[in-house]
Amino acid sequence: MNVSDNYRSNWESYWEETPDEGGSAIWDADPSLSAGPHSELLLPHADLGRVIVDLGCGNGTQTRYLATRFARAVGVDLSHAAVEHARRAAKDDAVEFEQLDLTDAEAVRDLHTRLGDSNVYMRAVIHQSEPEARPAVAAAVAELIGSAGRAFVVELTSESREVLQRAAAGPDGPPPKLRRVFHHRLKPADAPDEEIPRLLGEAGLEILATGETVLPQTEHFPDGTRIDLPARWFVLAGRR
Repeated sequence: MNVSDNYRSNWESYWEETPDEGGSAIWDADPSLSAGPHSELLLPHADLGRVIVDLGCGNGTQTRYLATRFARAVGVDLSHAAVEHARRAAKDDAVEFEQLDLTDAEAVRDLHTRLGDSNVYMRAVIHQSEPEARPAVAAAVAELIGSAGRAFVVELTSESREVLQRAAAGPDGPPPKLRRVFHHRLKPADAPDEEIPRLLGEAGLEILATGETVLPQTEHFPDGTRIDLPARWFVLAGRR
């Protein structure tokens, strides 16, 4: 299956209206708070000589960091506008970007054919995917890592919904970056907690390590406190 036209349109319009400046998207945290510590969890399990594919790369902030830790980094995103953001910001030949629908199994297989077994980085994609598309997203991770690659997947937990509701309930309503998420009908933290590990297992992925964390946002509560969203991370291998 492929994502719905509405879902695709929502993401396209979001990125079309997002400025190029770093941190303009609420989840566009500095890599020192995201891909940096996430890499430290993945590296003990992964072959650094393999390409790493950043699934749902957005404007490529994390991808560009990953290119400094692995031999080569490729960022993919459903949104053409997001990929254009990422390409404008890229200044290193070790990173490249392309548009990809993770639910398009043939396109994912083609990427695997071109890159071989790869490492994968996926930050907060399954939880906001349409429910019927989530199994295909998990399957894309399994396809890309094959038998030799490794994946780092981190997804928001249900506690994040409470944090977002609290942020939206401020005296002036949602802060601007969160308001844009709601305006474009994006649905963060939409997946039940138990669904994520179940989908990963059903895709044939083996959990090598897991733990709790937070995903820092670039937006704040009215008192100036940064919005940190509770999440769970997984280091994954393909079942042989």
